[in-house]
Amino acid sequence: MTADQPSRLARRLGLADAVVIGLGSMLGAGVFAAIGPAAEAAGSGLLIGLAVAAVVAYANATSSAQLAAVYPEAGGTYVYGRRMLGPFWGFLAGWGFVVGKTASLAAMALTVGAYAVPGQGRLVGIGAVVVMTAVNVAGISKTASVTRVIVAVVLLALAVVVAGSLSGIEASIDNLADPTRGGVGGILEAAGLLFFAFAGYARIATLGEEVVDPARTIPRAIPLALGITLAVYVTVAVSALVAVGPDALAASEAPLAAAVAGQPWLVGVVRVGGAVATLGVLLSLLAGVSRTGFAMARNGELPRWLGVVHPVTRTPYRAELAVGLVVTVVAAVADLRGAIGFSSFAVLAYYAIANVSALAQPPQQRRWPRVVQIVGVVGCIVLALSLPVTSVIGGAVVIALGAAIWMVRNRARVQA
Repeated sequence: MTADQPSRLARRLGLADAVVIGLGSMLGAGVFAAIGPAAEAAGSGLLIGLAVAAVVAYANATSSAQLAAVYPEAGGTYVYGRRMLGPFWGFLAGWGFVVGKTASLAAMALTVGAYAVPGQGRLVGIGAVVVMTAVNVAGISKTASVTRVIVAVVLLALAVVVAGSLSGIEASIDNLADPTRGGVGGILEAAGLLFFAFAGYARIATLGEEVVDPARTIPRAIPLALGITLAVYVTVAVSALVAVGPDALAASEAPLAAAVAGQPWLVGVVRVGGAVATLGVLLSLLAGVSRTGFAMARNGELPRWLGVVHPVTRTPYRAELAVGLVVTVVAAVADLRGAIGFSSFAVLAYYAIANVSALAQPPQQRRWPRVVQIVGVVGCIVLALSLPVTSVIGGAVVIALGAAIWMVRNRARVQA
């Protein structure tokens, strides 16, 4: 036994587990939350935005897979940026991920409440964070098992929603007319908001230290999870638009409940499905954020007491508890749509670094052509700058703050 074994995480996740965790991270966020703001930005043009977001997400996914196959460690792009571009870029990626995904977790907590108990959503969302944090602390194998059940329930609920939406008496194909109502800017803004829905595939990469045979498993799991999610998103988005049109979706914090409002017997199904779906995102996203924090703590870029592995469950339990506490506080004061926009900006910055890191890999490590990573870099920048102005300003300020923190800490290390 080597001296550093107690600080390493256990490899327990196979291909099916990794795909399920990716699906649990993605299914729910876009369909149950981001579709409303996207409809407000672009009307039925959100479908074009969804396609744009999927292209950028695919480029990012392949970069993440290519990097994770070589560096199968907890931390995702935080690790890749450090290895390929240097400590500053690694820290900036980790900072963007932790901050952006904390906002995303708060958005998911509020979405759980909006679907489960309208009018008491904030309180219910905070309770959900506490419960999902406890599940993660119990162990990663339990996380995968719970996520598998959640994904099955969500897919069943969405199948019922699609059938109900298309059979409603007000359903009309005319609701898909005028897909350019928001113009190019509106479509790109919708794409940036819907990107929030696809970002879950990175959860597979951030769990790289817990995946069996990562060089083979991760490159297969990420595109597979992304493809399944895209097929589900397109089906549900088209159905919801046909059912009630973009204006009704934009006006509701629970857009899929609005899509079946004309059929009261389905509203309960949608609310249960929405709550369960976002619980799945909470569960797997808490795992991903805590593991990035864990990796940063091991390198001394966050307090080192966060980099401790539980001796029994082999999980980074201190990082998980810390993330759960911060998300609870943010969920108590955050606004749902503002949280989605801010999260999208920070996470797009994170993936821009991932794509540049993949561009820097030598030929023998390449699995996809360089043009894919170039599309990813450009796409991330364009979508980030297309988000609402408040999200761009807030995100840029927080990223700049992270850069300043690193520079101050680095100067202190040099002087010491």
